[in-house]
Amino acid sequence: MDFGRLITAMVTPFDAEGQIDWSATEKLVDYLINEQKSDSLVVCGTTGESPTLSDEEKTSLFSFVVNYAAGRCKIIAGTGSNNTAHSIHLSKAAKACGVDGLLLVAPYYNRPTQEGLYQHFKAIAEAVDLPVVLYNVEGRTAVNISAETTLRLAQIPNIVATKDCASLEQLTLIAAGAPDSFRIYSGDDSVGLPAMSVGAYGIISVASHVAGKDMKEMIFAYLNGDTKRAAALHGKLFPIFKGLFICPNPVPVKYALGLQGVPVGGVRLPLVDADETEKQFLRELIQ
Repeated sequence: MDFGRLITAMVTPFDAEGQIDWSATEKLVDYLINEQKSDSLVVCGTTGESPTLSDEEKTSLFSFVVNYAAGRCKIIAGTGSNNTAHSIHLSKAAKACGVDGLLLVAPYYNRPTQEGLYQHFKAIAEAVDLPVVLYNVEGRTAVNISAETTLRLAQIPNIVATKDCASLEQLTLIAAGAPDSFRIYSGDDSVGLPAMSVGAYGIISVASHVAGKDMKEMIFAYLNGDTKRAAALHGKLFPIFKGLFICPNPVPVKYALGLQGVPVGGVRLPLVDADETEKQFLRELIQ
């Protein structure tokens, strides 16, 4: 399964009442595929506000996006949680919706050991016959999937990739020890290009909502040996990579999409919309 070089962790559009806006979802999927050149979409990841979506909303989104994308890109379902049994339940439901793969975040809050992490991901992967992408983001989960544990998990046939927000040192260790077929995606836009230099395959991105086309050019400039062009694009995009996290994700990127003429509504509590100072910063950033 090739999920491509640039994967967008898609926001979930909401209407004025805070319910899923299906029409806006169609427009967003078209925009991300056609304008921003996403190879795959993650549906119901953190950027999709997964903590505030019900299971029914998640499975409705999985089915809707699979059917609407109609094979134009791969669809990866965010089905990870800190409850192994629930992750298995939701992953099986996602498979029934026709998704192409699963994104499984490290269990948050309960802080398992490395052996607990291994057994958690192993249990889900063995229960659901779909390609699995691990998601390591210690800043949100309070636990790091170590390089050693990632390499153990990479031996499980359907664990095919990791989205990793760890240090370049950890990415280097994973790249050096993983099977050739195992793919590393940077989970941090601002280190996407440096991560590729130590062996990452691509980027699972937030910024690709608004800068995907340029990011794709950056990635392929690097792959084609034009490192000077790649570095120049990285430098040009860097303020966007950092600026889209001026307040909690996905608040800034949802506002930025509206500025791009792709309105996706606000966010659900406990997140709140950007304040006037943040909105002014984002207007200047996007312009």
